Amino acid sequence: MEGFKKILSPVQLSQISAKSVPYVTLLAKQFQADIHLVYVARVFDPYIKVYVSKDSVSKFQSELAEGAQKRLLEFKEKYYKDFPEIRTSVVSGDISEEILNYVESNGIDLVVMGTNTRKGVDKVIFGSVAEKVVRLSPVPIFLVKTHE
Repeated sequence: MEGFKKILSPVQLSQISAKSVPYVTLLAKQFQADIHLVYVARVFDPYIKVYVSKDSVSKFQSELAEGAQKRLLEFKEKYYKDFPEIRTSVVSGDISEEILNYVESNGIDLVVMGTNTRKGVDKVIFGSVAEKVVRLSPVPIFLVKTHE
């Protein structure tokens, strides 16, 4: 193994994501790797026709993506100011699926992501993005425990 050339850090734009920054930067420096930050905006298509119109959902999703792009750039400036070449992306869809799609389509070698463990009913209802990514990823995953 030659090392890692592209590291992906999926971010939630919260303190959870900030806790993985030291690990991402350490690994990027050690391997002289490029850093990719991705934020996945949820889609609300299941609510079309049931609760609201398609136009309302489309407008909300567009505004969500624009806001997320702005916040992602702010996150990058705050936590990665020593890494000006970072690539940022905002995508929409199922979070774990879009992380895996990003890995495949961008030749990512390593994923570093935070995990906030859920238990009981929360885990059954909401699932675990990290768990799905770990189970299905074609590349190594470095998980950062983000809760106390």
